[in-house]
Amino acid sequence: MRQTPLIQQHRTAGAKLVDFAGWEMPIQYSGVLDEYHTIRSHVGLFDVSHMGRVRIVGTGAIPFLQRVTTNDVGKLAVSQAHYSMVCNEKGGIKDDVFVYRLAPDEFLLCINASNREKVLAWLRSQLGQDKTTRLEDRSVELAQLAIQGPQSRELLMSLGATAVEDLRLHHTCDSMIGGLPCLLARTGYTGELGYEVYIGAGEVGHLWDRLLDKGQAWGIKPAGLGARDLLRLEMGYLLYGNDMDEDATPLEANADWTVSFQKGEFNGRQALLAQKEAGLTRRLVAFELVEKAVPRHGFRILDPTTFRPIGEVTSGNLSPLLQKGIGLGYVPLRYAGLGASILIEIRGKCVTAVTVKPPFYKRKKA
Repeated sequence: MRQTPLIQQHRTAGAKLVDFAGWEMPIQYSGVLDEYHTIRSHVGLFDVSHMGRVRIVGTGAIPFLQRVTTNDVGKLAVSQAHYSMVCNEKGGIKDDVFVYRLAPDEFLLCINASNREKVLAWLRSQLGQDKTTRLEDRSVELAQLAIQGPQSRELLMSLGATAVEDLRLHHTCDSMIGGLPCLLARTGYTGELGYEVYIGAGEVGHLWDRLLDKGQAWGIKPAGLGARDLLRLEMGYLLYGNDMDEDATPLEANADWTVSFQKGEFNGRQALLAQKEAGLTRRLVAFELVEKAVPRHGFRILDPTTFRPIGEVTSGNLSPLLQKGIGLGYVPLRYAGLGASILIEIRGKCVTAVTVKPPFYKRKKA
């Protein structure tokens, strides 16, 4: 298995390590629920260095990214970021990505660990002999941390983080944190006030240690993939491999807002246009159980009248704050309206659920 530059820190902290997409990663330290509550109320620290990081630079960078991603890169100002999709020719999702515009002709693409090699190879094939654009895989030389929670800004400011106080959502800046140079982004996948830090792999261990040391005053704890999954589900955020894959389109995955048909041609555009014009046959919905039970990935979704299968739960869990079973899943369009009643089959029992508008958890604005 591959390891991030922080593997020794994880072992020292007593992390339970698991195989995640070929990476030895912490699933938990003090416990999933403990870490979850720490991030919802204080601040937590994640190692997300397993993600892929690709630098795209050159006069042809914008046309290239317009062609290989679904969102409109041309609308990004320098130091701004957005969420987007990379699609195949049939409109299926190859990966969901974050695109950061660092300079007029320089971008950073953050891709999922499970898709890193696949997407890199595909991007290189799409680039071909284009001499106006350079693609650099910076996944090894750059590490990535996520500092998430309502106390994250105060913690970073206590370490002298420059420009953090006024940094807006989905914006970036060059910063010094604890005397270490980095790229600071106000992004994350928890729904809380939070930041992601891109820093040299040789320096990330020092930053990790300083954050945990200084963060004791704010109740910081390291957090693993278990808490991250629970936090993102409460926000209705998608997980690649569960809630989307190459057989699902952004329109079906309820991510229409990541697709800009107006910007011109891009990979998968014609297929997505055809699907939009023909009308969807299925859509990803969010649902809450009406009685206390826990839906899980792979559980069947049933018609409430005929009890016939109409879909499967793609993500599901018990929300600690709501104390309700929540989940996502694809259903035929006639079951996708808000307030629609469906059944979730849980260990032989049919439990009623109602479709709702995500996010399940709504935090106060920060």
